[in-house]
Amino acid sequence: MTGDLSIRPFHPEDAGALSALYDASVRALGGRDYSAAQIEAWASLTPSAEALIERIRDGRTRLVAVLDGVAGFVDIETDGHIDLLYVAPAAAGLGVARALLETAEALAPLSGASRLYAEASETARPVFERLGYSVVCRRDFEVAGVPIHNWAVEKPL
Repeated sequence: MTGDLSIRPFHPEDAGALSALYDASVRALGGRDYSAAQIEAWASLTPSAEALIERIRDGRTRLVAVLDGVAGFVDIETDGHIDLLYVAPAAAGLGVARALLETAEALAPLSGASRLYAEASETARPVFERLGYSVVCRRDFEVAGVPIHNWAVEKPL
């Protein structure tokens, strides 16, 4: 990918691309740290375009990274919870997640949030840690009967 990275608000016409990006990211990047069964279970949670449009109605902020097309997105709920953070496989390692999280940090206080927190995948955990998030604990759970884990992380603002 070439060009300049920019971060902008979500537009409803982005929804289909974001749904596809979520699935592609889980399948291509998640395989670094999770088994094939875990990837399939995780990918089964891919929100549809319609679900992404519906979810924005709860007051969350959704930011879209653009770098030669949609390169990633983040959803931040009003209390500072980072619900979704996904980067296109072709944009991995290009600073997209960093830019999204830094923008989220700048905007979060506007909604009254005093911290940002998330459930980071094994794959995303290093990105959060590099930006000063602390690991709170490992979370073990099941998706569609498949054991999987992620990490609770947080950062005071």
